[in-house]
Amino acid sequence: MFLGEYQHALDDKGRVVLPRKFRDDLEKGCVITKGQEHCIYVFTMDRWQEEMEKVSKLPRTNRRARDFSRSFFAGASDQKLDRQGRVAIPENLRRFASLEKDVTVVGVADYIEIWSTSAWDDAVAEADELYAGIEEVLSEGGDI
Repeated sequence: MFLGEYQHALDDKGRVVLPRKFRDDLEKGCVITKGQEHCIYVFTMDRWQEEMEKVSKLPRTNRRARDFSRSFFAGASDQKLDRQGRVAIPENLRRFASLEKDVTVVGVADYIEIWSTSAWDDAVAEADELYAGIEEVLSEGGDI
């Protein structure tokens, strides 16, 4: 399980160190791809298989589904962590997420997000405001 928020920096080769407590789950490798809100998603190989199956079931006759699938799969890159626990983020994904130097690595239960720290600060401020105002438990059928 991936939990927490961690501040890191990209090195000059576009690599970022992932938190030590995330590394055991990523020892078989990972897949990184474009995420929503212009972040990067990092999936374990098992979790990637699940995501791939879900996205592959989207109807090819639906233009939005095709566009989503293209972006999701074309942006994907399978990676292995190096001995220092770094993962390389390809240039196209760094551009997509506006990753330059300071990045924030976020554990989101069964996957990881990598954000430009400035974009993360904006996104988390908005999300925290929504979170603080939710009065119903979502599992009880409450609508956000």
